[in-house]
Amino acid sequence: MSAAAFADAAPLSTLDARRLELAERIARFAPGDGTHVTVIEQLQLLRASAATQCLPTVYEPAICVVAQGRKQAMLDGERYTYDPLNYLVVSVTLPVVGQIIEATPERPYLCLRLGVDPRDIGALMLETDPRAAAGAGIDRGLYAARTTEPLLDAVLRLVRLLDAPQDAGVLAPLALREIYYRVLVGELGHRLRELATADSRTGRVARAIRVLRQRYCEALRIEELAEAAHMSSSALHHHFKAVTAMSPLQYQKHLRLHEARRLMLSLGLEANAAAHRVGYESASQFSREYKRLFGAPPKEEVERLRRSEAAA
Repeated sequence: MSAAAFADAAPLSTLDARRLELAERIARFAPGDGTHVTVIEQLQLLRASAATQCLPTVYEPAICVVAQGRKQAMLDGERYTYDPLNYLVVSVTLPVVGQIIEATPERPYLCLRLGVDPRDIGALMLETDPRAAAGAGIDRGLYAARTTEPLLDAVLRLVRLLDAPQDAGVLAPLALREIYYRVLVGELGHRLRELATADSRTGRVARAIRVLRQRYCEALRIEELAEAAHMSSSALHHHFKAVTAMSPLQYQKHLRLHEARRLMLSLGLEANAAAHRVGYESASQFSREYKRLFGAPPKEEVERLRRSEAAA
């Protein structure tokens, strides 16, 4: 339904009008299902015409704003729902289970994802109120918070620049800066501050995560990760699990399995070759752990994914 037709049907609040415009613009620049890159490097657009099954995936640090539909991320049994009323923040790389729970061909799921670089957040924090509230303890590496009108305004200005690519190089960084600012000073923004604070517990866990991502195929000792994070082994184990809901060893296993899946799906590697590439010595162990995570043995699950993509 167009903005004009919707306005004829019922009076629109300012916030609803902005959501409707955002949905129309995402739909135009993401004409088919899937993930669409844009002329703005940090900005991706996502579209889906149907609800999905629960799917294990890896979320990179990002801010996700939904214009239409609904999705949820599940981490250790905890559900984080994001929709037109609530945005999602992912502060560290996390293996989660994602599921689009509201989408139809007539009203597809429409979402934008903004990549988050802790360095950008850290630079912005230098210019914000240092007395901003901090949280108690250590929090999960993702959260959902209420989408405010100022945040939506900034997001909409960014997406409008897709119609003016000649202006995006100059104006997009300004819109991105405001979006990051609105998240930092908004509900639960202290969690994003924690990531960008190098000496915070979340910041130290993020260092260990970077090592695991760079060396996921190696046999790493907890002592090596603890040294990189400047924490004791016991403290790292405790805080790592608080942020990611898993131990460093479990986290590394998830990274290996997701990378093996990508190698099979994208490069056509056989299961044994993919297993060896990501650090598994036992093909049978790889198959067992793959089935435990993805619900089916490697060959069967990858073929199912290919059929699904071909039918989309």
